Amino acid sequence: MEHIEPGLSAEQTTTVDEAQLATRMGSGAVAVYATPAMIALIEAAAVAAIDPLLPAGQASVGIALEVKHLAATPPGQQVRARAEVTAVDGRKVILKVQAWDEHELIGKGTHTRYVVDLARFNARAAAKHTSPETN
Repeated sequence: MEHIEPGLSAEQTTTVDEAQLATRMGSGAVAVYATPAMIALIEAAAVAAIDPLLPAGQASVGIALEVKHLAATPPGQQVRARAEVTAVDGRKVILKVQAWDEHELIGKGTHTRYVVDLARFNARAAAKHTSPETN
């Protein structure tokens, strides 16, 4: 965690294909880049910014995301997402996120990730397979 600090950033890109369209993902009736696809790309950029600097046995998980999808992107266009660390509070990392297509800014917001111990995290998730639901 000591290497994760404000200003650290990474980017991810994709070319919008049929699988990423709102009509295909069930998030709308228009054949344009889906908001869930943009969110996945934004999260991939955040992971690329943080996770390579974590010690073995640790990873980051998304815990909050507030994003505005500002403009439509047709199939075939390239989309680029960028995530930049703006604050670190213990194991919590806050990032400014943005996405662009070939013409304009299409998304912006903030994303919060939490650094976890993978063994404990996976054990807790696996326990849900054997434990009855409790209220």
